[in-house]
Amino acid sequence: MHLFYRVSGQGEPLIILHGLYGSSDNWVSIAKELEPFFRVINVDQRNHGQSSHNAEHSYSILANDLLDLFDELKIEKAILLGHSMGGKTAMQFTIDHPNRIISLIVVDIAPWGHREDNEQSTRIVTEHRHIIEGLKSIPIESLTSRSQADDMLTHWVKDGIIRQFLLKNLKREQEGSFTWKLNLSAISNNLSDLMSGIAPKAQVFSCSIKTLFIKGDLSNYIPINKEGDLKNIFTNSNIITIKGAGHWVHAEKPKEFVNVVLKFLRN
Repeated sequence: MHLFYRVSGQGEPLIILHGLYGSSDNWVSIAKELEPFFRVINVDQRNHGQSSHNAEHSYSILANDLLDLFDELKIEKAILLGHSMGGKTAMQFTIDHPNRIISLIVVDIAPWGHREDNEQSTRIVTEHRHIIEGLKSIPIESLTSRSQADDMLTHWVKDGIIRQFLLKNLKREQEGSFTWKLNLSAISNNLSDLMSGIAPKAQVFSCSIKTLFIKGDLSNYIPINKEGDLKNIFTNSNIITIKGAGHWVHAEKPKEFVNVVLKFLRN
């Protein structure tokens, strides 16, 4: 599958992978901060942004899409930076193709899945189900304005900032009607896979690639009591927590985020 991407800067290739419901648009400001030092490739993953839609959506498939992109751009090795869904794609790719990776940055996500066997995982899965049901409840064919969509989504998603982030997926056509950039049906049908962990080819696996995990201290996507488990898998890794940030660390604390990324990549 051909993926839409934006390229800027020069130097070692650094590929940015957005999270679920996101797109390369969300990373333009971060890419601008990094492009003086790297050749930044800011990607729309399948079923998001300007990339193609397809019924299949799992981490092994997203990693295969990324491999196609490496080959299309003739990239031998790259730095990977992924947030949430993009972080799992990056981890999956790194496990599958360690010889293509210089270093790995994973933003506020872990390699394991949310199995709904504890309160934190149940809350995360429930939140995503509410988001998808809320987006699907918007009558896209008769929608007349973004504010109308925002009002309808309020019942499902209370946080106004998150609603505005989600509604960036609305595209107004020339005649004034709206469509979704997001492939809602594919994401809905594959939500269980998206909430699962990465799928290594071996039952027991570890990775020695230089890795940084960045987490927000207000987020529960990487529980404190699980941080040690990350080092059992990514044996050459460190974890940095950014204070005052939730799951969307890069959007909430962009200056601190860029400083952490550059310090890691320069060492």
